[in-house]
Amino acid sequence: NMELKKILIFIIIFFVSAQANAELIKPNKKLDPYDVVKIQLEALKNNDSQDKGIRQTWLFAHPDNKRVTGPFDRFRIMIYGEQYKYLINHSSHKIKLITNSPNTYVYRIEILSENKKLFIYEWHVQKGSDDNCKKCWFTSAVSIPFDQGNTI
Repeated sequence: NMELKKILIFIIIFFVSAQANAELIKPNKKLDPYDVVKIQLEALKNNDSQDKGIRQTWLFAHPDNKRVTGPFDRFRIMIYGEQYKYLINHSSHKIKLITNSPNTYVYRIEILSENKKLFIYEWHVQKGSDDNCKKCWFTSAVSIPFDQGNTI
């Protein structure tokens, strides 16, 4: 009977923690610009069949950008497109601050793609523009990738 209780407690803990991990991180003023980039890159690195990684990334797209990219489904198609597909399920990434001002941070992102090719992106993070989260940081621009002379 005691063994059964232990198993039951383990199962409950397992499902509670799995549920917690399934929750997407929402923009908030406690996250700094680096955190925002790291959250997005980790999400894209671990994208799943439901595109949770892309959905997580979408949450941190700057509100001004969302007006341009349109709804999530259009954003998703853009991420799977030629410019950003290397971010999906990439092997590793490095984040290096290039420049910053009070409202904008620019990072150099090295991506080692799933098939071990190196790509460099420039990632811009800015403070929010809408009343919901003016002190929150969001990604406002990601450059096209610079191919680092990969050979096939």
